[in-house]
Amino acid sequence: MDCKDKILELRESTGMNRREFCTFFQIPYRTVTEWELGHRHAPEYVLRLLEYYIQHENLTQQPTAESEDFL
Repeated sequence: MDCKDKILELRESTGMNRREFCTFFQIPYRTVTEWELGHRHAPEYVLRLLEYYIQHENLTQQPTAESEDFL
């Protein structure tokens, strides 16, 4: 999985929009935008740290009963 797909997957797993994600993790908005568009690449260690933090701080958003109706 390349950087842009991974960062998008991580952000979407939290249920945050890009602005909220950037504010929460204190990453400049332009940086995350460039990563998601594939114009720049996040260092591998940053992706690993984000993934670790999201998992261990239970930031992943669980599907609600309403969203399961659409699956």
